[in-house]
Amino acid sequence: MILQRMAPAGILLLGVVLTSGMREQYVMKPRFPMASMPTTIAGEPGRDIVVPEDERKIAGMSDYSLRAFGADSANVAFTTYVGYYDRQVQGKSIHSPRNCLPGGGWQIMETARVPVGGRSGDMGNRVLLANGSGRALVYYWYQGRGRIEPSEYRVKWDLLRDAALYGRTEEALVRIVIPLAVAAENAMPSAAERARADSLAATVAAALVPAVERAMPTSPR
Repeated sequence: MILQRMAPAGILLLGVVLTSGMREQYVMKPRFPMASMPTTIAGEPGRDIVVPEDERKIAGMSDYSLRAFGADSANVAFTTYVGYYDRQVQGKSIHSPRNCLPGGGWQIMETARVPVGGRSGDMGNRVLLANGSGRALVYYWYQGRGRIEPSEYRVKWDLLRDAALYGRTEEALVRIVIPLAVAAENAMPSAAERARADSLAATVAAALVPAVERAMPTSPR
C-alpha cells in the first residue's frame, strides 16, 4: 500500500530528472496502418467504426482501428480498439481506460491481471464493468517499444526513460470489449458466462498481440 502511494511521486521525480536532459522526440510512423488489424477473429466478421473527429482530437491518437465483430450491428460479439500514438507529448498521450470508462457511465466492478497473447510475462488488465443493467468484460494493455504492459505507472516510467534515452515515445493502447449476458436486471454474470467471455477475450488477444507487434516500429532496445 505504501509503495502504491509513493509510485506517483517516484514517477514525478524521475520525470524531473529525465526531462531536464530530454532529447528531441521522434515521430515514429507505424510499419503498417492500424487498419491492417485482423478483420475476422474467432470466426466473427468485423466492420469498421469511425471515431468522430472531435473525439479523435481529444483522444489524440495518430492512427486507430475500431471494429465491431458479429453477424450484424444488433448482434455484436465483441469490439476491438487499437489506438496508436506516433509520439506522446503534453496534450497528445494515451488516456487510461481506468479513468475514461467511469466517465462514460460505466462502473468498475472487478479488476485483475491476465496473460495476453500467449508469450510468457505479457500481461493485460481484466475489468468487469456495469452500466445500469448492462455488463461488459474489458481486456486492455499498452503495447510498444518492445513491451506489453498493464500498469499505468510502469508505462509512464518506461515512457519517460525511453524519451530520454532514445527520443522514442510511440505506443498503442489495445482494448477488447465483450458484452455479457445476465439472467436478470442488475444481476452479475454467471460463472459460465464469465468463463465464456474470458475464453473469447483470450482468443481475440492472441490474434491482436502479434498483429500490433507487426505494425509497430522496431524496438529501440
